[in-house]
Amino acid sequence: MSLTYTAGSLVAARGREWVVLPESAADMLVLRPLGGSEDDVAAVFPAFEEVRPAEFAAPSADDLGDQRAAGLLRTALRIGFRSGAGPFRSLASIAVEPRAYQLVPLLMALRQRTVRLLISDDVGIGKTVEAGLIAKELLAQGEATRLAVLCSPALAEQWQGELREKFGIDAELVLASTVTRLERDLELGQSLFDRHPFTIISTDFIKSTRHREDFVRHCPDLVIVDEAHTCVAADDPAQGGGSSATNQLRYELLRRVSADADRHLLLLTATPHSGKESAFRNLLGLVRPELATLDLETQAGRARLAEHFVARKRADVRTYLTKEEDGLADDSLAERTAFPSDRWTKDEPYKLTPAYRALLDDAIAYARDRVAAAGEQGRREARIAWWSVIALLRSMVSSPAAAAQTLKTRSESAAARTAHEADVLGAPVAADSADNDRLEGMDVAPGAAESEDAGARLLELARRAEQLTGPAEDAKLKALTRHLKALIAEGYHPIVFCRYIPTAEYLAEQLDGKLGRKTRIAAVTGTLSPQQRLERIEQLAAEAAEEGDDPAARRVLIATDCLSEGVNLQHHFDAVVHYDLAWNPTRHDQREGRVDRYGQKRDQVRVITMYGEDNGIDGKVLEVLFEKHRQIKKDLGISVSVPDETASGVTDAVVEWLLLHGRQGSQESLFEMDGHQESFDRIDREWSSAAEREKTSRSKYAQRAIHPEEVAREVVAVRAALGGAEEVREFALEALRDLDALVRDPRDGSGDFTAQVGGTPAGLRDALAATLGNRLVEEDRAIPFRTTPAIGRGEAALVRTDPAIGAVASYVLDSALDAKALGPRPARRCGVVTTDAVTVRTTLLLVRYRFHLTLPSRTGERQVVAEDARLLAYEGLPQRARWLDDDRAAALLAARATANTHEQAARNQIGRDLGALPDLADRLAEYGTRLAAELDASHRRVRKANEEIVRGLKVVPQEPADVLGVYVYLPQQSVPLASGAEA
Repeated sequence: MSLTYTAGSLVAARGREWVVLPESAADMLVLRPLGGSEDDVAAVFPAFEEVRPAEFAAPSADDLGDQRAAGLLRTALRIGFRSGAGPFRSLASIAVEPRAYQLVPLLMALRQRTVRLLISDDVGIGKTVEAGLIAKELLAQGEATRLAVLCSPALAEQWQGELREKFGIDAELVLASTVTRLERDLELGQSLFDRHPFTIISTDFIKSTRHREDFVRHCPDLVIVDEAHTCVAADDPAQGGGSSATNQLRYELLRRVSADADRHLLLLTATPHSGKESAFRNLLGLVRPELATLDLETQAGRARLAEHFVARKRADVRTYLTKEEDGLADDSLAERTAFPSDRWTKDEPYKLTPAYRALLDDAIAYARDRVAAAGEQGRREARIAWWSVIALLRSMVSSPAAAAQTLKTRSESAAARTAHEADVLGAPVAADSADNDRLEGMDVAPGAAESEDAGARLLELARRAEQLTGPAEDAKLKALTRHLKALIAEGYHPIVFCRYIPTAEYLAEQLDGKLGRKTRIAAVTGTLSPQQRLERIEQLAAEAAEEGDDPAARRVLIATDCLSEGVNLQHHFDAVVHYDLAWNPTRHDQREGRVDRYGQKRDQVRVITMYGEDNGIDGKVLEVLFEKHRQIKKDLGISVSVPDETASGVTDAVVEWLLLHGRQGSQESLFEMDGHQESFDRIDREWSSAAEREKTSRSKYAQRAIHPEEVAREVVAVRAALGGAEEVREFALEALRDLDALVRDPRDGSGDFTAQVGGTPAGLRDALAATLGNRLVEEDRAIPFRTTPAIGRGEAALVRTDPAIGAVASYVLDSALDAKALGPRPARRCGVVTTDAVTVRTTLLLVRYRFHLTLPSRTGERQVVAEDARLLAYEGLPQRARWLDDDRAAALLAARATANTHEQAARNQIGRDLGALPDLADRLAEYGTRLAAELDASHRRVRKANEEIVRGLKVVPQEPADVLGVYVYLPQQSVPLASGAEA
């Protein structure tokens, strides 16, 4: 007759010990290896295989470790946990250690039955991580079963990588380029959104009617929308109600998706309120319909919104959980996030060579004639000419390569049948809209010709432009070379941003070999697919890394604005050069935001803005738009997007003045121009008003739903169960040294160190090669271990979920549990330490508890088994134990031997405690019951606003607990000193 095993109990089968999981039945046991992961789960049939009850073996007095044995074993054990017993089911299984402030959206989400959040944290704070935390937690709890991420096609691969590498979510890309392959594998009548539970979907792809309807019908129960501000439109035409048809289509799609009140929805955007009140209200209406009509001038209205809306600037989270700013009792949990402290910015002018100046003067004269002639022909012809002229002038000041291309290419607006159509076709190519999410194709050099065959005058200008390539006649290129050499000499890895593809390709060609033999250069433009762009960047980083630690090795990336939004480049680059001045300062913010963000190792990011002081355009744009933008940022401490209408008004005025007066007239201040003063005053007022509204809204909508004290409480609980960053660092440092790695710790205050693992056991080398790369391990190269989770290729992060740290912990734990294991064994299950850290005999127990959790959810109850590791300590002999509190028990890990202990005396001492372990069973069970009650309270506290979810919650300890380690600390005077084993 087969026995019935409860969830969490131990059994022996197939030569090893297993934990029984809740999915088991009487005739089939679902088992997880003791200390193993979910990937090792197996099904065993007791009718056909021998299964018997098992007990975890007690430690042996013959296998003594040194003073560090307890700490190493405890950390190795906790690093191996992939399913914690606390309210955050997923934190043990993700490959990123979230900052404390990133837990705020997660806490907000867990208080809602159906999660609806608008996450509007500043650029670079980590909205992707915050959304990933929520998604992983909802999936782990069974609150969601399927996930879709809607994002720009340019960001799809990056989202896929983030979800896979940091959160273990393997999502399928649904793009125009992949849908045919995906649909080919579908069964008859099957939707690809049913076939693939986790998808990342291009917002451009989903615009087609067929795919849009299919998505709505089979939409997952969890949807994340990136750059959500591009999916709504203003109702009022005066506020931009003439938004693109694309925005309208996306808004209609999201309205239908959000209509299902049971669907989880996360909207991400750094710019929720761009001065268009109705668009902001429409965005709130997607979160909850009632939010669209809230009176946000009242405290009650703002409190209601705060339940669903979080918006923080860097200054809000740079230091967090502090006594002074957050009202905590002390700074013991204070967290300082390593954003770059500042951007070093400098405007660098250049002057045209005589030949280039003559070419530009002739181009301006042609443009003047063209506009004058078109004005006599009608409104349509005038608008076509206007956009052609802007394209010509922008290309001319970009580079001779872009100028030549534009002069020989037909204007896109030339095909227009009406003046309005000419504006629709011409404006996106010429402008740098702050809200323009259609960056794909925007870096193509525009055309200036009226027909396919450019006129003789344009062809002559093109020929002259082609002759001006190279530093001899291109002063802008010569100046760039000088700036890049200076940055490289100071150790920087710069990105050079250009407006057009021909300019980027021209620079890559001209700079090749000019910046030093060890400098690698690559160009990334819209000619590459989004995936190829990321591959090109990774290839550049890998080529530079091949130079090893050579201080002369540098990376230089030449890029167009296809990389100015969304793509994270902070791991590889730390300086930005604006080679082409954008006609909207917001585009510069977007470019700089690629490197100036969380994870940037530099404390100061360098920014150089190049401008032509005598080309008639750059100086005026810099004077009016950029200086005003910078002044607002200085005065208010926030960056305010420049309204598109403002930027267009300024640049139109610049071009008009240039056509009327030429380059020489451009020396006059733009604000002194006749006929323009009134319009510039109006623009100044509108922009200042927008800045004040932005400041007011930041104050009005500041996140108040979660108090820092609540975050601090959960941070304490998480660290108690899983450990903190300093514990992981000390573990990795000591374990690698004990495993015969060559460790170099510079002790420079960064906490970083390197390790060569060629001398470590083969099993560890194989495991590290699988995570860091075979070449790195086989060639015994130094592996950097970084205190920041933001790491590059071939590096390891000193966080518990990093795969390399996991490999070290797994080896340490396995070798500790196997007394017959060959080679070095850093951790042991027993130890005796003579130390001045105690005054009476003290014993420390490392105990593993298992809990059977009943977790109610919207989809029904889930039964799970989770583990926790705790330290218990008592003074005196086991029979008369005086138990210590948790803090005093943990403090024993820091105790260091101040004298040697004779080996036989150590065995005698530890033998007393090992023999008395059965007498401690009641105390261990009592502690387990108390711990279960604390966990139960923690689950209820986190979900306190959701009575339906906490009803039926149960946390039951599984007895007996496993005693993994027993360590005795003896006061120095109580043991005779003798030479022998240090214990």
